[in-house]
Amino acid sequence: MPTVNPEPLWRPDPQRIDEAQVTRFQAWAAEHHGAPAEGGYPALHRWSVDELETFWEAVVQWFDVRFSTPYTRVLGDRAMPGAQWFPGATLNYAEHALRASATRADEPALLHVDETHEPRPVTWSELRRQVGSLAAELRALGVRPGDRISGYLPNIPQAVVALLATAAVGAVWTSCAPDFGARSVLDRFQQVEPVVLFTVDGYRYGGKEHDRRDTVAELRRELPTLRAVVHIPLLGTDAPEGTLEWSALTAGDTEPVFEQVPFEHPLWVLYSSGTTGLPKAIVQSQGGILVEHLKQLGLHCDLGPEDRFFWYTSTGWMMWNFLVSGLLTGTTVVLYDGSPGHPDTAAQWRIAERTRATLYGTSAAYVMACRKAGVHPTRDFDLSTVRCVATTGSPLPPDGFRWLHDEVRADLWIASVSGGTDVCSCFAGAVPTLPVHTGELQAPGLGTDLQSWDPAGRPLVDEVGELVVTNPMPSMPVRFWNDPDGSRYHDSYFDTYPGVWRHGDWITLTSRGSVVIHGRSDSTLNRQGVRMGSADIYEAVERLPEIKESLVIGIEQPDGGYWMPLFVHLAPGAVLDDALLDRVKRTIREQLSPRHIPDEIIEVPGIPHTLTGKRIEVPVKRLLQGTPLDKAVNPGSIDNLDLLHFYEDLARKRA
Repeated sequence: MPTVNPEPLWRPDPQRIDEAQVTRFQAWAAEHHGAPAEGGYPALHRWSVDELETFWEAVVQWFDVRFSTPYTRVLGDRAMPGAQWFPGATLNYAEHALRASATRADEPALLHVDETHEPRPVTWSELRRQVGSLAAELRALGVRPGDRISGYLPNIPQAVVALLATAAVGAVWTSCAPDFGARSVLDRFQQVEPVVLFTVDGYRYGGKEHDRRDTVAELRRELPTLRAVVHIPLLGTDAPEGTLEWSALTAGDTEPVFEQVPFEHPLWVLYSSGTTGLPKAIVQSQGGILVEHLKQLGLHCDLGPEDRFFWYTSTGWMMWNFLVSGLLTGTTVVLYDGSPGHPDTAAQWRIAERTRATLYGTSAAYVMACRKAGVHPTRDFDLSTVRCVATTGSPLPPDGFRWLHDEVRADLWIASVSGGTDVCSCFAGAVPTLPVHTGELQAPGLGTDLQSWDPAGRPLVDEVGELVVTNPMPSMPVRFWNDPDGSRYHDSYFDTYPGVWRHGDWITLTSRGSVVIHGRSDSTLNRQGVRMGSADIYEAVERLPEIKESLVIGIEQPDGGYWMPLFVHLAPGAVLDDALLDRVKRTIREQLSPRHIPDEIIEVPGIPHTLTGKRIEVPVKRLLQGTPLDKAVNPGSIDNLDLLHFYEDLARKRA
């Protein structure tokens, strides 16, 4: 694709560029490590991938990473999979997350807000005290380095304390949000066999209380490895028999003891969406996450002690782990536990105002929902502290960029970012010193040799190709759980291009260095050799006010043909008549490609998603190809399983 947006939507002013941490890092790295002093971010990025070991050494020195035993070199083995980072080094993630308590004891580390109360602070000293108390109690329960500790918790301060106490003792954290049903949680937790489970009695969402005590009872029955269950009475109920009280475990005044663990020691287990089988249990390391998140949050997001970092997320999504890592930069982290749309669509903007957020992160879907609902953030809220709005989860369409620019502030840094649970970080996105072009991510991340490849492994510029990463990143998984020979890990990322990470997204790297994400490559629409990502279709179609949401599938037919239906979930009161059908087709023809006009446009009762809110294209494709429901999709990973029966019935009728 040609460079279509030559004029930026936004440029940082000279003062912002001068004050950005990445600018100061570049000057320091030029003086101490031979980085280029001139050429700005593009030159720094080139150096960071050409001189990978020198770059990461510069990062750990710049952020003063504390190694209790030194590393022998930065990269012992750079082969993927299996790269060895900082061999010989020992450290502790939680120790770094709590460092600001030494100098800012009485300032807020966390701000907690929900649907019922104003923001409540947890100071750095109080956070450190609770982590110290809980870590000591975990050790008293016999928890040892490498043991797994699980949380069935909403986005509340107790979840952060439990994660940090787990890391402090060298145990391995894993969590699910309490809106996950028992089967979904067990599909995840049973794989890792936790010894401790932190739970709530319920949660508040959408103005209602949701009792989860029956689900917790089922988890206790089905997790035989549990030695202790800790009860957090969010709804005020008494602790069930045989459980421990959160308040008792966090009442002590104990200085935390930080277990010094090898750099590659597991920190947490995250899970893939698991739409077609058991979720992959992705293990990331204490050291790898520490240095990757310092780079990402400190240099790319430009976060520091004066900031307040709010990202709308749940504990079942990698963005929660990423949010907690804001503590590494001394930032105050905002925890919001509640519905993104209660009491109205503008809810998240209200939280940003109430917490004085400086970086506010959300999903592209939420931005587009606000646009459709006629929300006016700046008219209705004081957003004067917000200097950056970041989005992820799916590509932010050009209309979303323009809406944020028009409705929030013309001088707004809009950071559309893209990465994955697999690395718990971003491959491309925020750079505070670069311009923002409509519909584009600013640049690949430092140390990330992001490329777009054709099927033969040739790099492409200004053309759509596979997203690949050609050198290791510290936060790439150290392994998958229950994958003894590493075959599942290898097949997930390294099967297509040996030794090169293939992520499964279609991207364009533009000739000016920005990045466009087109959607998943495994659900790509390929008509007559012309490939298009599903995100491009959604962006065009969902501008129409009658279309609430859509799902497009491309299916290769046994006779060599290609069937491409578009499923539409209509807005209330809309009718899929000939006029609307014509408008949808004309929109795709004129804005995208006449080859990608759908063969059929079919009204559906709703679009199915994973529990983390992503449209499930591949399982629907499999259903339409005749795969039985129980083999096409893992039922526990879907937000509304009933919606899939529509596609199952359609496949039957077509057969």
